[in-house]
Amino acid sequence: MNFGLFARTFWGAAVATLLWAGIAHAQTWPSKPVKLIAPFAAGGSTDLLARAVALKLSEALGQPVLVENRTGAGGSLGAEIAAKSPADGYTLMLGTSGTLAINPSLYAKPLYDPARDFVPAALIGTTAFFLLVHPGVPANNLRDFISMAKAKPGQVNYGSAGNGSTGHLVAEYFRRSAGVEIAHVPYKGQAPAMNDLIGGQIQALFEPVGTALTYIKSGKVRALAITGSARSALAPDVPTVAESGIPNYDATAWFVIAAPMGTPKEVIDRLNSEMSRIMRSADMQARLATLQIDPAPPMSPDQISAFMRAEIVKWGKIVRDSGARVD
Repeated sequence: MNFGLFARTFWGAAVATLLWAGIAHAQTWPSKPVKLIAPFAAGGSTDLLARAVALKLSEALGQPVLVENRTGAGGSLGAEIAAKSPADGYTLMLGTSGTLAINPSLYAKPLYDPARDFVPAALIGTTAFFLLVHPGVPANNLRDFISMAKAKPGQVNYGSAGNGSTGHLVAEYFRRSAGVEIAHVPYKGQAPAMNDLIGGQIQALFEPVGTALTYIKSGKVRALAITGSARSALAPDVPTVAESGIPNYDATAWFVIAAPMGTPKEVIDRLNSEMSRIMRSADMQARLATLQIDPAPPMSPDQISAFMRAEIVKWGKIVRDSGARVD
């Protein structure tokens, strides 16, 4: 017997079988309900976005897409569950910049590796932060604020939702980029930090656009800059940090539909195609506007992977430089 020929024939047949199995799976997928893990509590922005996406995906796929909230450890527990689920297209996750870029550097014992354990299917959108100050702070713009901070190193403070929170790291990114020493005051949540900003107990706060607008419009706080690469249509008079004197500064939170690594490419490609179409629909655009989320431009899975890798490097450095750590 020609064992070399036999081996080549055997492995060739095995590969062909696997390829055909993948194609057959993609052609029949989904044949049952799909689970979409939201790694944060019900009622929050991630949960609300997950439910809007699930509704539209259910219509597009012809099967129910069921949101499952799995909370804990800043989203890491839900992400771990998603990462360890079968890679068959029936478990997806609505990941965030926190779960897919920040947490693995922030936690002393990370539960997963976003680059190794997940494959992205669709980038949904982004949301920026306003740098807010109390009305009594003598700074009319970001340059004034930076000058004030440089004149009084360590005496200007800012609040956050806690050590390692996105607001904390966005502020640390700003601190390093601007070359200023400002003191961090961590709170147990964003709401108490906002209350103390309004009361004048702290001087500054980086707040997501969606929750900041009400306070800005009421005059309880002032917005000096926005952290994204472009001004917000909701507050067009507020300049970006970059145009206010810190070139290339860009800090946003983002949302990605991801699946366990190994999920068939055909499934990922279909999800990407369906979500690209869904994102162009008027009702999804309106829903994103309600959530104060800017829709992302269409991107292929490979492009999203490259974006995520760059964000992992960027935020990993910020976490290390800040000294933030969660055990």
